[in-house]
Amino acid sequence: MSVEIQEYNLPDINIFNDPRSDYDFIIWQPDNIYLVLGQSNKIEESLFSEKVEADRISVLKRPSGGEAVILTPDTLVISTVIIGKEIKKPHDYFDLFNNIIIKGLFKAGIENAVKKGISDLAIENKKILGSSIYHKKDKLFFQSVLNVAENTGKIDKYIKHPKREPDYRKGRKHSEFVTSLIQHHPGLSVTDLIECLSIAMKTFG
Repeated sequence: MSVEIQEYNLPDINIFNDPRSDYDFIIWQPDNIYLVLGQSNKIEESLFSEKVEADRISVLKRPSGGEAVILTPDTLVISTVIIGKEIKKPHDYFDLFNNIIIKGLFKAGIENAVKKGISDLAIENKKILGSSIYHKKDKLFFQSVLNVAENTGKIDKYIKHPKREPDYRKGRKHSEFVTSLIQHHPGLSVTDLIECLSIAMKTFG
């Protein structure tokens, strides 16, 4: 038996397929553990498939690019879609939306998150959020994963070191490179965090 890649069917696929307006977003908590491959990833290059298979972890492939990520109930996914606007430089939207997310984090009392690399947010030089983009014609879809309280050892267990990495990673393994918000802000309320991020996301457009 081998690991099979499932069609991406998680909650943010709804705004990808059928957005409610020219700008739509969703912030959601996964209900289980999922491993999500970027559009160009292959299982054998990205995952420790024997461990994935042994633990019966679902593997999906998202529409956007980037490297493999883990989603768990201790993470938040923040996704947005823009339809029908002239999008000349898709990568500029990493900056745009990560700035918005930083504002939401700040409102929630997290004042030390900064942009790193092309598409990450970090605290004390450790990654707390990664993002990816899908762009085709008049549609841009931005997906990001925020580590609220997940143990980074799970990333080492299931996901191989990526072929491409940002300069600030400097070869660090996942558990040395990634941190969680709870580690730096132990009193954090997830409910308040989602509300603050939602308010910030509504400021776009």
